Amino acid sequence: MNAIQTRDCGFWLIHVDQDIYFPDNNLPFGTAESLNLTHRHAARIGEWNGHPLFVVEEDPAEQREWTALRALLRLSEEKFYLLNRGVELNYFLKTHRRCGKCGHKTEMASDEWAVQCQACGYRSYPVICPSIIVAVRKGKEILLANHIRHMPKNGGTGMYTTLAGFVEIGESFEQTVEREVFEETGLKVKNIRYFGSQPWAFPNSQMVGFLADYDSGEIRLQKEELHDARWFHCDQPLPELPPEGTIALKLINATLNICRRAEIKE
Repeated sequence: MNAIQTRDCGFWLIHVDQDIYFPDNNLPFGTAESLNLTHRHAARIGEWNGHPLFVVEEDPAEQREWTALRALLRLSEEKFYLLNRGVELNYFLKTHRRCGKCGHKTEMASDEWAVQCQACGYRSYPVICPSIIVAVRKGKEILLANHIRHMPKNGGTGMYTTLAGFVEIGESFEQTVEREVFEETGLKVKNIRYFGSQPWAFPNSQMVGFLADYDSGEIRLQKEELHDARWFHCDQPLPELPPEGTIALKLINATLNICRRAEIKE
């Protein structure tokens, strides 16, 4: 990142981990001097409302009134993805201050998103951890799971969502779909097809979405991951679902539409 100049002007992404400074329902706008940022470092990462957008080097001790990144899923995809870019870039920089090859200090490259070792010249690039996320359909039903982290509280049902998991070394996305569904529920799937993707800065994931059809098996829970999993009919009441803006909800809605079209054809 570069030292911020007094007259640098635009919108500023100031954050600590996944907490964003979002006063008055927007990122702060103005000159670096007016926002007291001239002692900091930043990098331009795009445009926000037609003006430059800078991400400010993270200061873990910074105290502000924060807004959780998840709460900003309500923004347009373009803006939410820009916030993810900034958060992931800072995560990359703070975890790659030294060369993974020789251990010497790194500096940010001037021509691309990368850091370069000042001793051996080795370049490191932002680490993106791909994770599949899949909605499974069986006829007019969709498979939804209640993960341990979403277990029911205060008498509620808890959130039910799709299945997801990280891609392992030497594995295709489709193989990951098959493995994760089987590991977590004991079910085998078929007709796996790509749906879409979403950057997910928690802290550096890329959610790669798929649709799949049930093939065989009975639900057998992986207790370390799931509290419950079951089939829900497309025309019956559904439990609490993921929030708007998530690829999980998009997958669920797409699958429900497929279920309903199948019902009409019958």
